[in-house]
Amino acid sequence: MAVWNPWRGCKRCSEGCLHCYIHKGDAKRNVNTNNIVKTKDFEKPIVKLKNGNYKMKSGTVYLCFTSDFLIEEADAWRDDCWKMMKERGDCTFLFLTKRINRFMKCIPDDWGDGYENVVVCCTIENQKNADYKLGIFKDLPIKHKCITAQPLLEDIDIEKYLDGIELVVVGGESDYHARPLDYAWVLNIRKQCVRKNVNFEFRQCGTYFIKDGKQYKLQTKDLMSQARKANINYKTVN
Repeated sequence: MAVWNPWRGCKRCSEGCLHCYIHKGDAKRNVNTNNIVKTKDFEKPIVKLKNGNYKMKSGTVYLCFTSDFLIEEADAWRDDCWKMMKERGDCTFLFLTKRINRFMKCIPDDWGDGYENVVVCCTIENQKNADYKLGIFKDLPIKHKCITAQPLLEDIDIEKYLDGIELVVVGGESDYHARPLDYAWVLNIRKQCVRKNVNFEFRQCGTYFIKDGKQYKLQTKDLMSQARKANINYKTVN
């Protein structure tokens, strides 16, 4: 697995951004997250070794995890990224976005019904944003679609949006001031995925985790391992 961050910096745009790990990390380093700038890795996918081979190996590439690939400030740079992704057909590029409403303004001219090697993951956190964003997402020309409900802030119903979705990821918030995650909300989304035969993954618990009406405080290092111990991930049945 490789990571490619062609630019960094972001701006809060939804309820889920309140305790964003990018903003928190930058604050510790006295970096202004609101400044969106190119990184030294902008051309990372097409950098070659002396023997002519690509330095970045084939496989899955996590794209723009220190920003949002569809953020407005990167409009002038994005076309070059699409070209690099197309050139690297041996890689699968996956990005998350809270700005799915901008998608059609951001695609290249040859996008058609989507690039086979691009996975787009729409992020949601509550019912309001689920209805708005997934209402857009369901009609977009994308070959590989995922939904990330992290941090999940309330019980939500997304079943009517699950047609054509390959994976739903659910997780809680990790922060001293984190909003709680109720396990019942997680199980509800899982039931919806099972009914629609969509892959489901419980990625992480929240720092404040409610189960059977009791709230627990978990350490950040244990959030993912505790989610795995729940053993509720669902793989589709063919």
